[in-house]
Amino acid sequence: MAERGSDRSAWLLVRGRGERRLAPEVVAGEIRAHSSSRRPSIQLGDRAVLYAAGWQVVFALADVVSEPENVPGRSRWGWRFAIRPTLALTDLREAPPVEAAGVFPRSLGRHSYIRLSDEQLELARTAIAEAAEPPAAACR
Repeated sequence: MAERGSDRSAWLLVRGRGERRLAPEVVAGEIRAHSSSRRPSIQLGDRAVLYAAGWQVVFALADVVSEPENVPGRSRWGWRFAIRPTLALTDLREAPPVEAAGVFPRSLGRHSYIRLSDEQLELARTAIAEAAEPPAAACR
């Protein structure tokens, strides 16, 4: 979350688009970086919510742990920065819809990332944390 008095921003990182839809199983240890077609405004220390485009769900929170770098030789998705998950669901089928974060899929367009407000970040954090909690035991 963007902290008061700091320069930290929050972002929605769009992953798994078109024919590259993400598999339903999420392996947090494999989430290491994010790529962008143009130089991102994202900076080291920013926070991120990961969005599975094909599923239209939010499924993880992450910290941005490097500055964006241009990767020589890549004609598409040439900008890359490292991320480290701080909370990730294990199954996209259990993930909350992106609307739970106050973001609507039609507003995402062709972006690989969008800036979030503090309120949207907190909504996403709450929705993902609630989805990560084991279901309550049934009363007998």
